[in-house]
Amino acid sequence: MSSAQKILLLSIAAVLTFFGLFLVPPIPQPPAFHHFADTRTVWGIPNFSNVATNIPFLLVGYAGLSRVLLSPSGVSAKLAYAVLFAGVLLTGLGSAYYHWAPDNDRLVWDRLPMTIVFMSLLSAIVSQLVSRRLGNVLLVPVVLIGIGSVLWWHYTETQGHGDLRLYLWVQFFPMLAIVLLLILYYQPTLKPVLRVLLKIVIWYAIAKALEQLDYPIFRALRISGHALKHLAAMVSTAYFIVLFRLHNPTQPDLVSEKAHTSSIN
Repeated sequence: MSSAQKILLLSIAAVLTFFGLFLVPPIPQPPAFHHFADTRTVWGIPNFSNVATNIPFLLVGYAGLSRVLLSPSGVSAKLAYAVLFAGVLLTGLGSAYYHWAPDNDRLVWDRLPMTIVFMSLLSAIVSQLVSRRLGNVLLVPVVLIGIGSVLWWHYTETQGHGDLRLYLWVQFFPMLAIVLLLILYYQPTLKPVLRVLLKIVIWYAIAKALEQLDYPIFRALRISGHALKHLAAMVSTAYFIVLFRLHNPTQPDLVSEKAHTSSIN
């Protein structure tokens, strides 16, 4: 399969899943979403555990952003990762702000940076596996789509008919696209990247499970599932630093390399 065919296949997957959203009715925000198990106030901080467990995101975001900015690589080689770690840093701030006094208006500032993380991760993986140029070209449009999904959800909430479909797509599609990218562009040298991505997905899945078990875990352990969700998600994001270290900007893009090889043959 040629590079053009692979990119076409990925584009078709994006279009089909996007328009597939309109085959299901609008998905409203559950009324109980803002009701968390642990609402205890500690040191004057309401919902302390859910607020304080965002500090690790700040540490990971700062560590990753520092590594990227201090890297001798050129701007084009590290642009997506810079946005990615900035998103992680902002996620810690936005989530702490939301959990201080949960409501829909504050939830916007929790979700906006998370979409930056989802979409810039997709751009970074495209840059790493396919083409640095393509990854950078995609960065701004996909991040804007992510931000737009949150703004659209909030607008529909203010109109009395909340719709989470686009926001859910922004969470789902990057993971699907990364799996397809690994299948289409796999080669033995990508095994380290595959292992790290697998760990990212596993810890993210653990985080989502803990989120759903907020109340049962709190009743059993007096530690909320949502607070543990933050810690599991932090481990997932910490592996982004490993991904950046694996990214060798001095190596030619796979697409360019294959095109060059084909022209010689």
